[in-house]
Amino acid sequence: MQIDSILSSGLGAFQAGQQRIDQAAGAVAGASLPAADTSQAVAETVELTEQLVQMKVGEHQAKAGVRLLQTADEVLGTLINTKA
Repeated sequence: MQIDSILSSGLGAFQAGQQRIDQAAGAVAGASLPAADTSQAVAETVELTEQLVQMKVGEHQAKAGVRLLQTADEVLGTLINTKA
């Protein structure tokens, strides 16, 4: 595997995680609080919970992308030091 493909993969994972967080945060910000204990209130609560879960998934996805970028950077640094 080449370093540039690792960097691209890491950047793609980070951007996808950030996009997931942005979408979920927008949905949470646009949601209204449930008014009473009705089936609609339960559905709205479930939707909010799902969006919070999506935000956490996006966070983990972005962190994985960052770790991939850091690893590629370290490998590239090692290769440069070995070559020099």
